[in-house]
Amino acid sequence: MRVVVRTPNWLGDVVMALPVLPALRAHFADAFLAAAVPKPFAPVLSTVAEVDQVVGLNRKRSGRHRLDAEIEMLRSGAFDLAVLLPNSFGAAWVARRAGIPERWGAAGNWRRPLLTQAVSLPPRRSPLLHQAARYQELLRALGIAPVAPEPCLAISGRMLGLARTLLDAASCDQSRPIIGVAPGAAYGRAKRWLPERYAHVAARLAGEFDASVVLLGSSHDRDAGYEIESILAAMSEAATRKRVVNLIGRTDLSELMGLLACCRVLICGDSGAMHLAAAIGLPVTAIFGPTDDRLTAPVGSHKVLTNPVWCRPCFFRDCPIDHRCMTRISEERVFRAVSGQLFSSTQALHPTN
Repeated sequence: MRVVVRTPNWLGDVVMALPVLPALRAHFADAFLAAAVPKPFAPVLSTVAEVDQVVGLNRKRSGRHRLDAEIEMLRSGAFDLAVLLPNSFGAAWVARRAGIPERWGAAGNWRRPLLTQAVSLPPRRSPLLHQAARYQELLRALGIAPVAPEPCLAISGRMLGLARTLLDAASCDQSRPIIGVAPGAAYGRAKRWLPERYAHVAARLAGEFDASVVLLGSSHDRDAGYEIESILAAMSEAATRKRVVNLIGRTDLSELMGLLACCRVLICGDSGAMHLAAAIGLPVTAIFGPTDDRLTAPVGSHKVLTNPVWCRPCFFRDCPIDHRCMTRISEERVFRAVSGQLFSSTQALHPTN
């Protein structure tokens, strides 16, 4: 039997869906298990032992051309069963057009006729469930027992090697603790904390903890990285400035995963990097603004910072007023949260007798 699981389309959602894979492997113990994922996110699944094949879907094409390409790719896999995690009409339509006989997923969005097993889930916020838990509920509704409570990722030696090479090329002192800072967010600018505050916290951490700071993110986050760099350049502490390295837009996903594994802690907003770090086991200080941390907070024991204002969560890409959900989270509050995590990680690495 050949089974394919269609993953979500966003990096953070792909990570939150990882516990689905060991559950499917346990349920279909003798089956061939593939994961169809947007091609840029394929490295996330490349280290997942339960997956026999990663099918990279080309998302650069648009409209009908992209759908046709996905249909052909899935058809070529000759799959007997598709488990659809995205609750979209398009995902079900593609699976049917690809000739996959069994198509399982959540009903809704007019797609019940396209599925051979359509299950009903409660409305997205009734009851309020974290997105990772919602994927577990989908499994239960399909008659599949969840087996892994949290997303977990292993980092390959190749990923670590790529990261070390990047850090060496950027003259990053790897003998110091490395603090990761991911200031961007794919969903919109409203999810970003202020660049000047990231810069001040980064400089203070570098100085007080004798640490190296690495700015991380995709090419879409370059503007935030440039703003932080320009603010750091205006600071008088030359030694501190040299300890902050900007690698935003200079990494692919494999390199980013390796870099996160080299860090002692990550400071970020609600982003894919946040979920990657949490799945790797890296302590995260996450700054949440317009989105709902009850739905998408990093899974595990992490610091989640919010400001309780009347308009939050709004899920807007850009704030129409004064961005108070973010501007009222102070540098001092973030610094204290990260300091506590650095102290805890140092104690774990060097326990006292």
